[in-house]
Amino acid sequence: MLLFFQAAGLFLFALMLPVFYRVIVGPTAIDRIVAVNLIGTKTAVLLVIIGVLYERVGMFVDFALTYALMNFIGSITAARYFHQVRLRQRREAEAATAPSNAEVSVN
Repeated sequence: MLLFFQAAGLFLFALMLPVFYRVIVGPTAIDRIVAVNLIGTKTAVLLVIIGVLYERVGMFVDFALTYALMNFIGSITAARYFHQVRLRQRREAEAATAPSNAEVSVN
């Protein structure tokens, strides 16, 4: 059974490697956020597998849950930040194209 968990841990780690490409290359910030979130989720599972291997499942489950919660909060925070940036850019673009009060002629 120990060999199974070692193989599962190595397999999960191997699945994380191609995701690093998406973190580095992008092309958008949302792609990078999703990739980092995916790596964080796999890391939480790896923490549980490490707990099984060292026969300290209870302690590592606590670590995994804490890490998963921090990963979730970080992803939500980053998504909200980029959403606010996009809204600010949209407002600035609308303000730049809207006629100012000095340009409006009164008949």
